[in-house]
Amino acid sequence: MLRWILALLLIPFLDAILLGFVATAYIGWVPMVLLVVLTGLVGMLLVRAEGRRTIRKMQRSLAEGKPPTNELLDGGFLIASGAFLLTPGLVTDLIGFLLVVPVTRIPIRTALKRYVIVPYADKKTDGFASGNVWTFGFPGGSAEQDEARAQWSDGGTYDLGEDDYTVDSEESYTVEFGDERTDDADVDDDDPYAR
Repeated sequence: MLRWILALLLIPFLDAILLGFVATAYIGWVPMVLLVVLTGLVGMLLVRAEGRRTIRKMQRSLAEGKPPTNELLDGGFLIASGAFLLTPGLVTDLIGFLLVVPVTRIPIRTALKRYVIVPYADKKTDGFASGNVWTFGFPGGSAEQDEARAQWSDGGTYDLGEDDYTVDSEESYTVEFGDERTDDADVDDDDPYAR
């Protein structure tokens, strides 16, 4: 966590140094301040327009009954791009514009889903979030535990022999489980739900 805080503090510091270098060496301080203000204003207009577009797409997805996962990620990117565009500097403005323009935001979103979100969700759910299903054992169980369970478990099946069931007609059939118990001992006359 401390690394991320230091990285977030280091980016504006390096951006300010680069901004000072470009201002003194190439264009001057007044044009640099005007450039920073202009990029902030244009960026905020772009963020506002893309935010409205994203909200409309989210409403459309919800109306169709689909989860708005891409739209939620786009909303997060737009919040981050707004913060980057308000921070004075050339590098943060570049990152902000990359996150606000759909041409560059969509590949970033796809890469984030593929390399960060899906592996994290699979790690937390043992693969169940991406559609992996277990056919035996418990998720996260060891192979030795699964083998031990397989030795004494029959997998929940009941083997019926040839004479254990009869079919009277196409609509009814009877299954004999070999249970010699009589049902008269278990019946309570006062209970309407009793067998």
